[in-house]
Amino acid sequence: MRELLKAYPVIVVQAVAWGEMDAFHHVNNVAYFRYLENARLAYFGELGWGSRTLPDGVGPILRDTKARFRLPLTYPDTIAIGARIVEVQADRIVMVHAIASEAFGKIVTEGESVIVTYDYGRGEKAPVPGELREKIRAIEARVGNVPGEPAGAGPP
Repeated sequence: MRELLKAYPVIVVQAVAWGEMDAFHHVNNVAYFRYLENARLAYFGELGWGSRTLPDGVGPILRDTKARFRLPLTYPDTIAIGARIVEVQADRIVMVHAIASEAFGKIVTEGESVIVTYDYGRGEKAPVPGELREKIRAIEARVGNVPGEPAGAGPP
């Protein structure tokens, strides 16, 4: 599975749980968003970014997320969820995901999340901190990625 996710610097491996199945005998779509969240939070953990920046610091807030389902997961299976940041904008980052199934030996789901940097003390969007940009570059460089950065999106 890791070979399928070689472009993803952060990978979470977990079992599919029986309770994630629905009446149609496959994993319910809600569970996939939890899988993506698990990988997103693991990436944030590597950045040292998240709940400890709250309640008054700059932290992440999910703007939107989506998933494209290619094959239905079922129990039992083991999955690997990859996360990588492909774009850093002035006040947000774009993260893409892939879920690989051990049973299928393929990518079964692709996803995307847009995360806004949010100043929880002021209650508004904030610029992506320069230190965070550097950490993202370092994490992505582990697998040879360079996250795209539109012109003028650098530190203020």
